[in-house]
Amino acid sequence: MAEVKGNVLAMDPDWWRGAVIYQIYPRSFQDANGDGIGDLAGIVQRLDHIAGLGADAIWISPFFTSPMKDFGYDVSDYCDVDPMFGTLADFDAVVARAHGLGLRVMIDLVLSHTSDQHPWFVESRRDRTNPKADWYVWADPRPDGTPPNNWLSIFGGSAWQWDGRRQQYYLHNFLTSQPDLNFHHMPVQDALLEVVRFWLDRGVDGFRLDTINFYIADKYLRDNPPLPPGLRNNTIAPSVNPYNHQLHLFDKNQPENLDFLRRFRAVLDPFGAAAVGEVGDAQRGLEIMAEYSSGGDKVQMCYPFEMLQPARLTAPLLAQTFARMEAAAPDAWPCWAYSNHDTVRHVTRWQLSDPAARAYTALLMCLRGSLCLYQGEELGLPEAELELAELQDPYGIEFWPEFKGRDGCRTPMPWITDNAAAGFSTGTPWLPVKAPHRPLAVAAQDGDAGSMLNHYRRALAFRRAHRVLRTGAMSLPEAVGDVASFVRSDRDETIFCAFNLGDGTGRFAQPAGHWSPVGGDIGATAAADGTLGPWQFALLRRE
Repeated sequence: MAEVKGNVLAMDPDWWRGAVIYQIYPRSFQDANGDGIGDLAGIVQRLDHIAGLGADAIWISPFFTSPMKDFGYDVSDYCDVDPMFGTLADFDAVVARAHGLGLRVMIDLVLSHTSDQHPWFVESRRDRTNPKADWYVWADPRPDGTPPNNWLSIFGGSAWQWDGRRQQYYLHNFLTSQPDLNFHHMPVQDALLEVVRFWLDRGVDGFRLDTINFYIADKYLRDNPPLPPGLRNNTIAPSVNPYNHQLHLFDKNQPENLDFLRRFRAVLDPFGAAAVGEVGDAQRGLEIMAEYSSGGDKVQMCYPFEMLQPARLTAPLLAQTFARMEAAAPDAWPCWAYSNHDTVRHVTRWQLSDPAARAYTALLMCLRGSLCLYQGEELGLPEAELELAELQDPYGIEFWPEFKGRDGCRTPMPWITDNAAAGFSTGTPWLPVKAPHRPLAVAAQDGDAGSMLNHYRRALAFRRAHRVLRTGAMSLPEAVGDVASFVRSDRDETIFCAFNLGDGTGRFAQPAGHWSPVGGDIGATAAADGTLGPWQFALLRRE
């Protein structure tokens, strides 16, 4: 964890490099007032858990004022806390407690769109001549009254919604109640950068940027071309969603976005703050990530969806991922994650056994880049199975039953085993705590040396003890069958890593020289003969 001086973290502009960031979904982390919804005061109560895990920072999903149509990702006031979560004073308490524990604080900024209840949009939709008339993406209909182009919403249907007051369509890449801001209009950029300054002045250490590649759309509103069926990839949207039928050339990923990111970085640097961007793109995610995080003048890091996709991360896919990233920009800095609030938990998504889950944890700790852990991941939580009547997520309700939405990964964090809410709340939780989660609660695993929770603690401690794993160079992974191998190196240490990501026996070729096994406490095997059983891994340190 970071060095602490009093209650203020030491200034370190590179604190983010190789950091482990723990994602808190505030609705489901801890409820302090008994209303069944997690809140900021609850986060304060549970920060010791995250510090004890060994994380370097927390990322808090949106807690801003919002009508909650998309659970906070539809913001109606960027500079205040929704009463559901508390007050600005409660947020200040989170920052103070986190900093006192050596944890940096990152918050989730949703800049591409607002709620339709945001005062900016209320004014913008009034007519075509008001001072904020150009703050959102408005367009006239085609001569036949249909939308101006073929762009689609990730949440289903057209990305355009008709507004009778202006007699125009407005763009929404997500829900119809989430209109997209017009980044081609400089006052919009200026206003959003003022929001960034507001939170930096309040002590935050950085930001997670939602849908960073959606900020700017093609100013000519050109149609997207179709995507051939053989190339359709459902890592961004479920397979039942027609969003996958287009190559998204014009509704996102525009080159003008780089200029905004440079302006954004110039605001961060005086504060020593950092940002990680979410790159949502099924075809060019790695390349966009490299473009946005290279050069030292845009965001420090981005995460693409290669390790969040339905298909399990295999040795060949790992090798291909790093080769593509190296070709796009060798100095780009990734931020890897297996799970988050938008995807099926990876233990379920990849159908992992306990040994497999432990091997993937160790692999994550050995990769070049920064890391995000999603709350409950350290407990080995599977995806919760919910009934239609229990769903809250509009995405799941729209596409049920082929796609069950995101509620299964958003159920409350289980802290204890002996009540219906698992210690999350004294009231009725907004989403149910399912029976398979209670035996995996923090209290049940805490004192068990062999538990998944303690495996994560040891794995994070191992990464922290070997700085080469946080900031060192990494050779391009090689894949031989199910075995992926690579070398991490800096001027002080070299570690060879070999992971068998399969159910069969695999082999690796140990590099020349003298090597000693390390990582036995996280399950690494000496593998003296170069043989790895199912889900085994070897970590060797050059002598």
